[in-house]
Amino acid sequence: MHSSIEAARRKDHIGTMENQPVAPPAFDRAKAWSEFRRMLVWIAIAGVLMVVASLWYLSLYDALYPSAVLATIGGVFVSMMLGCGLFAAAFFSDKSGHDQTVTNATTHAGESEA
Repeated sequence: MHSSIEAARRKDHIGTMENQPVAPPAFDRAKAWSEFRRMLVWIAIAGVLMVVASLWYLSLYDALYPSAVLATIGGVFVSMMLGCGLFAAAFFSDKSGHDQTVTNATTHAGESEA
């Protein structure tokens, strides 16, 4: 019986240090939004450079037809923006506190985070 009471006490203090509640991290949404926009600009610059490099490489082996140029621009740039943009969105979500908001909303009372 004594061990179950002790286990219940430990469960109540998971996520605390020396029986003090852990303060939630401070989120600065404006700073996160600014960093997200900066990341997108760098991703777009990298995408343009990759398109230029791809077109240069294609020009070494064959003439550049308009359809090949459009397909290269669309394929390389859109793929770059989509893939890297989704990663940037994940970082933005974490830094701005959106992830914590969802975690708090889906955690039931009495449950502790692992």
